[in-house]
Amino acid sequence: MRAAGTQAVGIRTPIINEGDALPEIVVDSVLGYLAESGDKLNDRDIIGVTEAVVARAQGNYATVEQIAKCVRAKFPAGPVGVVFPITSRNRFSVLLKAIALGTEKLHIQLSYPTDEVGNHIISAERIYDLGIDPYRDVFTEQGFRERVGDIKHEFTGIDYLELYRGLGGGAEIILANDPCEILKHAKNIIAADIHTRTRTKRLLLERGAETVIGLDDILTESVDGSGYNEEYGLLGSNKASDEKVKLFPRSCEEFVARVCALMRERTGKDVEVLVFGDGAFKDPVGKIWELADPVVAPAFTNGLAGLPNELKLKYIADNELAGKRGDDARAAMVQRIQNKDKDLVGRDETEGTTPRRLTDLVGSLCDLISGSGDKGTPVVLVKGYFDNYASE
Repeated sequence: MRAAGTQAVGIRTPIINEGDALPEIVVDSVLGYLAESGDKLNDRDIIGVTEAVVARAQGNYATVEQIAKCVRAKFPAGPVGVVFPITSRNRFSVLLKAIALGTEKLHIQLSYPTDEVGNHIISAERIYDLGIDPYRDVFTEQGFRERVGDIKHEFTGIDYLELYRGLGGGAEIILANDPCEILKHAKNIIAADIHTRTRTKRLLLERGAETVIGLDDILTESVDGSGYNEEYGLLGSNKASDEKVKLFPRSCEEFVARVCALMRERTGKDVEVLVFGDGAFKDPVGKIWELADPVVAPAFTNGLAGLPNELKLKYIADNELAGKRGDDARAAMVQRIQNKDKDLVGRDETEGTTPRRLTDLVGSLCDLISGSGDKGTPVVLVKGYFDNYASE
């Protein structure tokens, strides 16, 4: 039995620029690590590449004016409401500036006590102590300040209501958790939420909105030479500068296929490849649910489709192998794994395993390894992910 199970290594690359041949850079960087470490590549090892460098190599950027022009085309006149944007300078500040530039009058509705991904405007504990019912109570900005007092974020020190009002050209802000509250202020709406956007759009249209679009409907094609994303529009974008955003990458299927083909040519091994964005996990202290991208992995090779099909070792050990020790226990466990059914859904012996898609699990692992700061490892090599206790 091998001593090591799954291993994940961050791989450093050169600084990626627009127009770079990224598949070749990724493959060269992985092979450089293998030569340096003496490690060996195996079939079904996984190469993860962060979406940021894919989009950067594509030059998939858009300016405030390009976004504003797209918004103007969709809402040529009248006030516009923006409902449920997340409170994030990186994710939404530049988008808000562009939306304000492209509209006559802007109304912003924020959810509380947190946004969709767990960024707190005010803690749930303070809401409870103040006797506020977040399911029913609706506030203007002034009314909210009078009721709750200081609302600066505990980590960043940012007052998001003040920030968004300024970026939105003096936009009026309300706080409510029923998306249809915005209809008292505007009939043309941008549903700015990420994972709940389909439901929000449907509710608004059912309650009398005239036009409802999401961030995923803005910049689905190029405007004046801008970048774009056919499927996700502005979703998954990040601040590049005060006047420009990097969009979620497009045509990622071609990219992962090219990396896979190059690795086969150079090594003879068939690896799995995925492009990953934000991981899907929650910070138990800061309460932030990391996933601010529309998906964890916008593209991946076929071997990463589906869910794990794993036994819970401790369940087997506590039940079927009770009384066995040492080599006998190991041999019995190996046999049990080798003979497991191809579909274990709903079985007692899987209870406690993680019912998540492989792409979400692997993408989250890659996101944690690569980090979002100055590690300089936008590529992650994951070895032995599909091994188990029975692997030789």
